[in-house]
Amino acid sequence: MIRKTLKLLLLVEDNPGDARLLREMLNEAGAYKTEIKQAESMSEAERYLAQEPFNIVLLDLGLPDAQGLGAVRRARAAAPRVPIVVLTGLDDETLATRALQEGAQDYLIKGQIETRGLVRALRYAIERKTMEEALFVVKERAQVTLNCIGDAVVCTDITGNITFINLVAEKMTGWRSEEAAGHAMGEVFKILDAESRETTPNPMDMAVGLNRTVHLPANCILVRRDGLEIPIEDSVAPIHDREGKATGAVIVFRDVSTARAMAAEMVHSAQHDFLTGLPNRMLLNDRVNQAIAYAGRHAKKVAVLFLDLDGFKHINDSLGHPIGDKLLQSIAKCLVGCVRSSDTVSRQGGDEFVVLLSETEHPEDAAITARRMLQAVAEAHSVDQHDLHVTTSIGVSVYPDDGLDAEALIKNADTAMYQAKENGRQSYQFFKPAMNVRAVERQSIEESLRRAVERKEFSLHYQPKIKLGSGKITGAEALLRWTHPTRGPVSPATFIPVAEDCGLILPIGQWVLREACKQARAWLDAGLPLGTMAVNISPMEFREGDFLEGVFATLEDTGLDPKNLELELTESVLMKRAESAASVLKSLRDRGIQIAVDDFGTGYSSLSYLRKFPIDALKIDQSFVRQITSTPDDASIVTAVISMGRSMKLRVVAEGVETQEELAFLQARQCDEAQGYYFSRPVLPQKFAMLLETGVPEAVAVVHR
Repeated sequence: MIRKTLKLLLLVEDNPGDARLLREMLNEAGAYKTEIKQAESMSEAERYLAQEPFNIVLLDLGLPDAQGLGAVRRARAAAPRVPIVVLTGLDDETLATRALQEGAQDYLIKGQIETRGLVRALRYAIERKTMEEALFVVKERAQVTLNCIGDAVVCTDITGNITFINLVAEKMTGWRSEEAAGHAMGEVFKILDAESRETTPNPMDMAVGLNRTVHLPANCILVRRDGLEIPIEDSVAPIHDREGKATGAVIVFRDVSTARAMAAEMVHSAQHDFLTGLPNRMLLNDRVNQAIAYAGRHAKKVAVLFLDLDGFKHINDSLGHPIGDKLLQSIAKCLVGCVRSSDTVSRQGGDEFVVLLSETEHPEDAAITARRMLQAVAEAHSVDQHDLHVTTSIGVSVYPDDGLDAEALIKNADTAMYQAKENGRQSYQFFKPAMNVRAVERQSIEESLRRAVERKEFSLHYQPKIKLGSGKITGAEALLRWTHPTRGPVSPATFIPVAEDCGLILPIGQWVLREACKQARAWLDAGLPLGTMAVNISPMEFREGDFLEGVFATLEDTGLDPKNLELELTESVLMKRAESAASVLKSLRDRGIQIAVDDFGTGYSSLSYLRKFPIDALKIDQSFVRQITSTPDDASIVTAVISMGRSMKLRVVAEGVETQEELAFLQARQCDEAQGYYFSRPVLPQKFAMLLETGVPEAVAVVHR
């Protein structure tokens, strides 16, 4: 063993006799392969130690240039990792003990050394130094690890006094390790219950008493040395000696401020709308049900208001989503300002809001709030230098009359809101049971519409347009008809609004345009004098980004000359997106397609804008034509429209002409064209083809009258 571990030994001894004796002992013990170098002074020994890796040093404490403990200190400074065994001629236990305290591994007394004792001392010295180095590495690794981990660590002895804290614990407690050592744990690690503000039980006592790992109660806070409070979580475990007896405890804890804030944020995000910060559908349902439970116990009522914005989609489409989002935030703020703190304003998504009025005494209270909201929403909203105007339609349901749970109340308020829209918008409507019948009917129509195209339940009828100067047919207007397999014919006034609301108007409109163009091309190929085929375009179709491409592709696929197609759009569609509408109309006109403004006079025209649009015709709405005979004093509107159209060099077409008196009035004022039951109802293609061949008898009679 001595041969393996002792290859190079430094003997620091100035006495030749003692040096020779030690060499002989080592050779006798079988250490003949050990290289022994001798230094006769401390200075010479320091030079040796600086140059070569000695396994051990035998150091005499009585050197010419170093005596006693001074020699040990100099040897340790020159080679701190080399084990030292001291030689002394004095049997001085005090000196020997102090030498060990200075770093020597062992000591030998000259005159009392024998071979086996020398060898054993050297071997043990090397082993102890090796173990000491290994222990240092382990301790250093543990120290570095404890200082690098993200958790704070505090160790105590069995009395509860601090023995160690790592860097994270220093930062969190405000105590440096040197200051904390020896202090009672409760002084350095002060823990309170966040709600009661009471000091929590000593976690070390708990861990040692139960002899297992324990945790602090939930919702604890650490009070730093400077008084700052930090929410923490921890675990405390007892430390045992070899016999399993507890000698202290180790507490590992962490700052959970961020984690708790994130958890709170996640809970808030799960229950609130990300854009407005208002409660979302889930939280609203919970609050409605809570309000119902309270109302049931205290004989109160609960009101639910369902709001849908009128005009928001136009703003969102024309000015962009960022402006639309800010408008929704502005509306949310004004709605919150209309209710009590005990009420709830919720955003359901899109431009829909639901308001819960809890503890309501009378239904009239809900009406008062609804009127307040109608007025607040209608006021101008200033968003990025824009003064934006929208209105809202409101449906109201009341517990217990209109529903016994959140789902029923919200559903019925939604149904009432649709009725408010049908009644003219910017109004409120209380739920009535009969509305559910209409809602079910509407849902049934929507479901049937989704299958109507593929089942080929749609057809087109055509109504002729008559030139009043000659009585000739100038064109046809394609009118959509739906024959349901069980309901029979369904009025366009019933199914068109449903198709627009659910988006089905897009595929239906594409089908209408294609079928009308195919039919027009077929009549023209047959040599019939069609003129133009007029097709109505819905607002949703016109707003689609690929609208132009769809129209041009349909013309190319069907082979219809663009000059034979006339698209009819309402003035409201054009005015809501005036600038972009003008660009689209110009593209259509550049291809030769004609443009007519349908239902003219029923929207909100701006003549200055109307002059900028590349349009060909104005169509007078049939409601004005009806006034010619029913309300003669209001017939001046028709006269004004005809006059305006002529001044703008536009064709004027009167719709819904049904009587000879109406026709005579229009002729007298030089209206260009007319259509209506007086000439012909909308008819199927075969009959319209006959009209193109023979003409309309009533029209001829009127021309010659």
